[in-house]
Amino acid sequence: MGLFDRHAGLLDAYRDVRTTGADPFQIRMERVLSPTEAIINGKKCLTVGTNNYFGLTFDPSCMQAAIDAIQAEGTGTTGSRIANGSYSEHVALEEEIAAFYGKKHCMVFTTGYQANLGVISTLAGPDDFLLIDADSHASIYDACKQTQAEVVRFKHNDPASLDARLRRLGDKPGNRLVVLEGIYSMLGDSAPLKEFVEVCKKYGAYVLVDEAHSLGALGDNGRGLCESAGVLDDCHFIVGTFSKTLGAIGGYCVSNDPDFDILRVTVRSYMFTASLPPSIVASVRQALKVVKARPELRKQLWDNVATLYDGLSAQGFKLGPEHGPVVGVHLPDRMTAIGFWRAMLDAGIYVNVAVPPATPNGVSLLRCSLCAVHTKEQLEHMIEVMTGIGRQMGVLPPKLRAAG
Repeated sequence: MGLFDRHAGLLDAYRDVRTTGADPFQIRMERVLSPTEAIINGKKCLTVGTNNYFGLTFDPSCMQAAIDAIQAEGTGTTGSRIANGSYSEHVALEEEIAAFYGKKHCMVFTTGYQANLGVISTLAGPDDFLLIDADSHASIYDACKQTQAEVVRFKHNDPASLDARLRRLGDKPGNRLVVLEGIYSMLGDSAPLKEFVEVCKKYGAYVLVDEAHSLGALGDNGRGLCESAGVLDDCHFIVGTFSKTLGAIGGYCVSNDPDFDILRVTVRSYMFTASLPPSIVASVRQALKVVKARPELRKQLWDNVATLYDGLSAQGFKLGPEHGPVVGVHLPDRMTAIGFWRAMLDAGIYVNVAVPPATPNGVSLLRCSLCAVHTKEQLEHMIEVMTGIGRQMGVLPPKLRAAG
């Protein structure tokens, strides 16, 4: 048996993908020009698949903060947080994130993936129950593999399904930890968080919410779905990332639990990896200030969501179930999705393509993510291009000719 024999099914699918003449999973950005444009295959392209929700990757104040930090403290820490990798700026960032959420404690991780992986797998131990949404992110599923808790899945965004799962557990000993997401990364739908929290209260379950795609986008102050749903104080743990709205890389977890700091010596993905470099910490600290100081960015983002979502819907595309910064465009099958993606790239528009098994319920998607600094003209051009490709490929019906 070969080392890759277990991946035979995926290898066949990957070969199909490559028959289109371009590999969507190995696209190279030859040069990034701005939050909304890049050179790909030698051509300037509109980028609508970067998760750069506020466009802060090119914010002058964030860039200058990073440059200043490199000049002052070098390029990296070369150590973990429990060794030599805790600088005063790491601590300051943790204090600022905790204050942003109105929580007492915060831990910063090198990636958002590591935050989910480490926190979830450490909180839920032997004899505990870890309950997750069926459409959870890969980092949450990987945390399930790391824990000794019993893992229970419930139907996507279905509080009644969670209620049934918790009820069946009855009075079995052990903690119940329920993991939810603010905005789900493929279809762009948000959790009915208020209803979920009520179910968790009923059974005394702990709540952890991953706000990776909802930080900045939701809530009057950009604190995510927990804030917009009015349950910020009822969520025991909030996890997020710096690689979306804040335009950098890294992750965090905040909580009011008085014993929270024990995680610093129990979470392996925090203890045994190098800490964030000073430049990233500095840019994230500045980005957080921008999020707080410029609420108009949130309005611009949602205006752009309405332009793209409503425009594609009006043309007849099947989309995710609700408006959001992630717009998932449903396509009939994997090869149609790959072909559509390639046609868009040839037309100078980059989006993500998502196909089984990485997608919920085996759907094939073009995954678009909006940016506050996309212009209306850019998005209207994208709608026109997608409509033309959709008609050409038979995804949309042909345009009716006007009566003569």
